[in-house]
Amino acid sequence: MIPQELRPFFWDINPDSFDPFSHREYTIARVLEYGDEKAVAWLRANFLEPEITEVIRTERRLTRKSANFWALVYGIAPGEVAALCQNS
Repeated sequence: MIPQELRPFFWDINPDSFDPFSHREYTIARVLEYGDEKAVAWLRANFLEPEITEVIRTERRLTRKSANFWALVYGIAPGEVAALCQNS
């Protein structure tokens, strides 16, 4: 289940039945894109850094702004981030 403080970031799913650990990539991407400090703290407490960095590298639905920010935070080269390699 999604904690109460994270529910605003998951407006398009049923938070009572959603299992964030069964849908890791979606959960991580959603928090990276829309989350606040509390949401990111929850993310870091519940997911391993390699899981988070893999989403940063592969998730094309991250905005360029979010992808660039998280790439800088985690020290990932822009060329390794799918959302930054798209033509737009």
